[in-house]
Amino acid sequence: MLERKRLKEHSQVTFVLPADAPPGSVCVVGDFNDWQPGIHTLEPRADGMRAVSVALPDNSVHSFRYLASGDHWFDEDHADDHDGTNNRVHT
Repeated sequence: MLERKRLKEHSQVTFVLPADAPPGSVCVVGDFNDWQPGIHTLEPRADGMRAVSVALPDNSVHSFRYLASGDHWFDEDHADDHDGTNNRVHT
């Protein structure tokens, strides 16, 4: 799930997944972090989910995917669209 918050100079996009699906560590990788795993790792929240927030420029489009333990890549069901292999989020 994607949560969005428009702030004064950028948009905050929060990537949210259930705490246990998939099990183990999960990070979001995309063009906003040069596709580097481990930079944006999802952390537990009080509501039983896990999440990480990323500041992105307003009026932009970004490609991303999730990477779980064991080199398991997967998609966001609620992405704005897809560019073939990757999910896309619009700010």
